Amino acid sequence: QVHLVESGGGMVQAGGSLRLSCAATGRPFSNFAHAWFRQAPGKDREFVAGIGWRTSTPYYADSVKGRFTVSRDNAKSSGFLQMNSLTPEDTAVYFCAAGVVLTSNVRDYNHWGQGTQVTVSS
Repeated sequence: QVHLVESGGGMVQAGGSLRLSCAATGRPFSNFAHAWFRQAPGKDREFVAGIGWRTSTPYYADSVKGRFTVSRDNAKSSGFLQMNSLTPEDTAVYFCAAGVVLTSNVRDYNHWGQGTQVTVSS
């Protein structure tokens, strides 16, 4: 079992930046693919970005490419999501997730954080 805790959410104006962190405890974080999802009110949870445990190659949803950067520090059992050029459409609860393989399917992840709210005002 791995326990995940997100931090770094908040309110920011359009065009601003936020950096989310995900702290992992329990089983070694390096054994898991690491991903970020988000869920806006009334919408399904959607994949944002992720990075595998075998490779450092990151993957992004088209909506965040060029603006968001996902990274991980296995030595610190932490994952990160740097979000730049934020727009009101990025407003959502952001979740950190860990899974066996890196996919964009929410059903493939069985370890989740509690979520952190990101609100972008226009």
